[in-house]
Parts: sequence; structure tokens; C-alpha cells
Amino acid sequence: MNKTQLFVGALLLLLSLIWTGLGTHDLLTWLMEVTPVIIIVPLLLATHVRYPLTPLLYTLIFFHAIILMVGGMYTYAKVPIGFDVQAWLDLSRNPYDKLGHFFQGLVPALAAREILTRGGYVRGRKMLAFVVCCIAMAISATYELIEWWAALALGQGADDFLGTQGDPWDTQSDMFCALLGALTTVLFLGGWHTRQLRKIGS
Repeated sequence: MNKTQLFVGALLLLLSLIWTGLGTHDLLTWLMEVTPVIIIVPLLLATHVRYPLTPLLYTLIFFHAIILMVGGMYTYAKVPIGFDVQAWLDLSRNPYDKLGHFFQGLVPALAAREILTRGGYVRGRKMLAFVVCCIAMAISATYELIEWWAALALGQGADDFLGTQGDPWDTQSDMFCALLGALTTVLFLGGWHTRQLRKIGS
């Protein structure tokens, strides 16, 4: 991915950030949800020359950022397209947050795979897959702990951030979706990712 494409993507994310921030009804929840975008995007721009990532990883980070911002704008339990999916599949709850947690496994797993492969830190395809999934699950678990701390700190005010929708197994299903995302990286994106890593190496 060239510098122009990267900066166009960053500009689109900035415009989306402004749009979702202006459109939200709960600024605190929006800010809590989009904080990873505010941190990661400038970091990627600053390191693009010294440590460019694969186009696949940049692209998935872009879509993950959009998912986070839309979730922050409406709160995950109230995203309109989630209600459509809920009606189509006859679900008991809005499933949009599960898409967010799927990407929470998919993208960190791919980022971990990229860093570990390029640095030569892990040898062997199976061990790489195992470590990548472990890292993704550790990140997912950390996020669930953050949600718990938010619930303790904010009390009832954390409901929109948590987005549990009354589901007592929300934490477990969130982490399961993250695991599915990590497995998608390992089982379906690995070959594509490896080819792009070879181009960077050459």
C-alpha cells in the first residue's frame, strides 16, 4: 500500500470520526469506543516509512476502525443494521457487537502474525498459529476486564458501553467471537498474508 492510499484511508477515518462524534447521543460512550482508533491511526501514519504493514492488515484495520466508530455513535446495542440482521435471523438481540468482537480477534491476530513472522520470533507454522491465537485471546480478555472496570466505575452509566443487552453469557460469547476471528486469520488469511509479507521482505 503506497503513501497516498494510506493517507486517503486515514482522511476517511478522520471524517468518519468527526461524523460519528457529532452524531452520537452519548459522547462519553463514543469516546470510550473510539479511543483505540484515536491511538492506532496516528501511530500507523508515524511508522509507515520505517515499518510498513501489509495491505491486508492496513485494510482490515480500516474496517475495524469503522466498526468501532459506528458502534460508538449508536452504542452497539442500537446500531440500525444490527436490528435488520436481528430481524432477518430471528435473533433475541442486536448482534452488531459480535461483529466488533470478531474483528477484535481477526485484526490483532493478523497484526501479531505479521510482527512475529517479520521478526522471526516464532518458528514453525503450527506454533505460529497457536501463539497468534493466544495473543488475540489475551487482548480479548483484557478488553473484557476493561468493561468490568468500567462497570464498577460508572455503575448504571456503563450499560451502553457494555452492550450486554441482558445476556448473562455476553462475556463468553464475545470471547468466542474473538476466537473465531483469530481462527479466520490462521486458517483462511494465512496464505494470502504470507505472500504479502514476502513482497515486503523483497
